[in-house]
Amino acid sequence: MPEPTFEELLDAMKAGAGALQRKEIPFVLGGGLAAWARGGPKSQHDVDFMIRPEDADAALEAMEQAGLRTERPPEGWLYKAWHENGALVDLIFAPSGGPITDETIDRAPLLEVAALRVHVFTLEDVMTTKLLALTEQEPDYAQVLSYARALREQIHWDEVRSRSEASPFARAFFTLVEGLGIVDPPA
Repeated sequence: MPEPTFEELLDAMKAGAGALQRKEIPFVLGGGLAAWARGGPKSQHDVDFMIRPEDADAALEAMEQAGLRTERPPEGWLYKAWHENGALVDLIFAPSGGPITDETIDRAPLLEVAALRVHVFTLEDVMTTKLLALTEQEPDYAQVLSYARALREQIHWDEVRSRSEASPFARAFFTLVEGLGIVDPPA
């Protein structure tokens, strides 16, 4: 299936956010759309809603009631929903780096994204979760490099470094971005 257009992702984001808001399920917009909301590159993959584990089943039900096709994949850290236009919405409740908590939601500022007011992941949360998700099977730095280039002045790099330092892929990322002059080495 072809990748959705950016406009299709925004339509799916609006439908999914509306479904969660109607059911009063707290959530945070994460991933590529969270980076885009702050001036990063357009996301072309999917919509990421970060939800607390205890809200995961209710969130999936809200998506079903809104007409999205849903799935409980075997991974155990997310559910999936597809908008009628084919765009994928991930309901992520246990990303790399730990589960979504009230604190995660509280620190996410309310921003206007495509004329919708939603809590949006901090850039430090975006970068940390993306870096911790890198594995031997998927060691692709393209996305995190594009975020680093576009948003470097807005990111508190010491926090990202501290929160991701256990990952050899995150340490390699910092070697790379420091070598490219995107991020200053730690003092």
